[in-house]
Amino acid sequence: MEKQVGVGVGVLVFDLAGKAVLIKRTGAHGEGTWAPPGGHVDFGETVIEAGRREVKEEIGIVVGNIEILGFTEDFFEKERKHYITVWLKGDWLSGELKKSDREFSEIGLFDLKKLPEPLFTTFKNFVDGKLLP
Repeated sequence: MEKQVGVGVGVLVFDLAGKAVLIKRTGAHGEGTWAPPGGHVDFGETVIEAGRREVKEEIGIVVGNIEILGFTEDFFEKERKHYITVWLKGDWLSGELKKSDREFSEIGLFDLKKLPEPLFTTFKNFVDGKLLP
C-alpha cells in the first residue's frame, strides 16, 4: 500500500489573559508531549470546520473568529508518517475546559514564551519558526 500524506490542524485557543490551551497527548502518536488541540481533517471538511470540531471534541470549548496562520510540514521518521499541519488561531467563545479526556492526560493554559516540555513535533516545528505561508 502506498504511503499517504496526512492533513491535520492545530488550533491555538487563547484565554482573555493571552494564554494558550495546551494538552499533554495520550495515545501512540506523540504520547507525553504538549500541543494545542487539533487532529485530522475529515473528507469534505474545511480546515476551519476541522479546527472548530477538534477543539470542541478535545477540550470542550466553542471557538470562533478562526484565522489560518500558515502550515508546517511534519515528518515522523520513527512512525513513518508525513503530515501537513494547518495552524489556526481562534477566540474562546464559550464553554469550560474539560478536566479529562481520552486524548490527553493533562491540560493547562500557558504563555507562549514559557512552554512546557516536551513539545509534540508539529507544535515544535511551529514554535521553531518553520511556519510556511
